[in-house]
Amino acid sequence: MSEERSGRGANRPDGDDARADARPTTAAGRRRRGAGDESGTGSVATKGGATPSRDGRSTGSEGSVIARLRRFLREVVAELRKVHWPTRRQIVVYTAVVLVFVAFMVTLVGLLDVGFQKLTFTLFG
Repeated sequence: MSEERSGRGANRPDGDDARADARPTTAAGRRRRGAGDESGTGSVATKGGATPSRDGRSTGSEGSVIARLRRFLREVVAELRKVHWPTRRQIVVYTAVVLVFVAFMVTLVGLLDVGFQKLTFTLFG
């Protein structure tokens, strides 16, 4: 569609140039625009700058080693509860598929080996 037919930019002498300044069209443009709107508070992370921490604390040295280990294990258990575990039937089917595929590949490689062996003996005696 042309600009005259769509009505966009037909009545404006500057066309789409004014609209490009008013509204960014890419994610990078929106980030730059959002970073410029802030009054220097540092709440918006800019490219190349440090990412602000969530609550202002350093995550590397909080608590003792035992406390961090307990927290880690609690988070591991919480994540494992979210996992969709396969049923016994699915595991049996998947195992059978893998075993059939491996047997096929072993047979294929063995036949290729025998074929190349016969070809080598035929060519070189």
